Amino acid sequence: MATAIADRTQVPVGLIHVSLAVGGFAIGTTEFATMSLLPDLARDLRVDAPTAGHVISAYALGVVVGAPALAVLGATMARRTLLIVLMAMFAFGNAMSALAPSYGMMLLFRFLSGLPHGAYFGIATLVAASLVDQGRRTQAVARVLLGLTVATVVGVPVANLLGQSVGWRASFLVVAGLAALTATLVALFAPRDRADSSASPLRELTALRRPQVWLTLGIGAIGFGGLFAVYTYLADTMLAVTGVGPRTVPFALMLFGVGMTAGNLIVPKLADRALLPTAAGLLAWSAVSLALWPLAAPHLATVMVAMVAIGMGGSLGTVLQTRLMDVAGDAQGLAAALNHSAFNTANALGPWLGGLAIAAGYGWTSTGWVGAGLALGGLSMLAVSWGLERRG
Repeated sequence: MATAIADRTQVPVGLIHVSLAVGGFAIGTTEFATMSLLPDLARDLRVDAPTAGHVISAYALGVVVGAPALAVLGATMARRTLLIVLMAMFAFGNAMSALAPSYGMMLLFRFLSGLPHGAYFGIATLVAASLVDQGRRTQAVARVLLGLTVATVVGVPVANLLGQSVGWRASFLVVAGLAALTATLVALFAPRDRADSSASPLRELTALRRPQVWLTLGIGAIGFGGLFAVYTYLADTMLAVTGVGPRTVPFALMLFGVGMTAGNLIVPKLADRALLPTAAGLLAWSAVSLALWPLAAPHLATVMVAMVAIGMGGSLGTVLQTRLMDVAGDAQGLAAALNHSAFNTANALGPWLGGLAIAAGYGWTSTGWVGAGLALGGLSMLAVSWGLERRG
């Protein structure tokens, strides 16, 4: 991948971080808002709701495939150039999603939209971290990922309202516009770095030979799955168990985003002092908050508190992003991008296991126990990683 920034540039570092975060806001908005737009999308494309849900799976598949592929293929490009290309791809995919004439074409365009997701976050966090001192890397990563968490608080509700008032296609057009804005901001403000002459796709692939890289990805893929086990079935649980109307659900989703945002503001400072202990503490926090979900679900007040607590566990992604920088060696680009493949794996694993528990008759709140088990699974993998590191 590109060399360290050749010119630290006279542009304030904060402005560069904000520019990169706008891309995270666009990605977070389209990733989470699509779930709330599914009923209208299904009706317009003339498919049933379960079939329409496959557009979310198509996007996730694009992330899993695109993150490693684009990181490897872009290994010889300057990071600034690669970020612009990735955002241009993202803008194109979302613009075409807004114009999709059929369900089949929608699946294709959502897959294309997902391709640059992981690579963008991976490279953007590397650029952000390269602009600060070693002891503030996690905080720099958090500023980029803050765009994603703020999207769950602001972007998703706005996209949902826009979809209800104008139509679901307008939401995808807005995301395409945000992506184009990000590409422009990166072109204007990101440091003009040079491509690393020694970089190559083969060198990036050396990350796959490192056990600590795989362990870190496993921590994310398993430990983060618990959060998605509860989040995916939140609306159904609140309707069936809490006994509220549909209009109350968005407030719970917003508080989940508030928790994620708060976590990304608080946790990185701790992680820059003690990375692995912070990761362990987050996984333990998630295990406890998810285990308490069955007790919280029957009461609206405790549901709201639980959403903030569970959302705070989402800052694990920021911590693991920095961990991958430490264990990836020269293959920084691929390892950083794979972090988002891992989290999309969690996005598939958690809802699948939660759905199995519900289908087996354990009830809507059983997703909390499933989530706690996954968080403990991630904690176990972290213990293995930590033990191997202590042995040298």
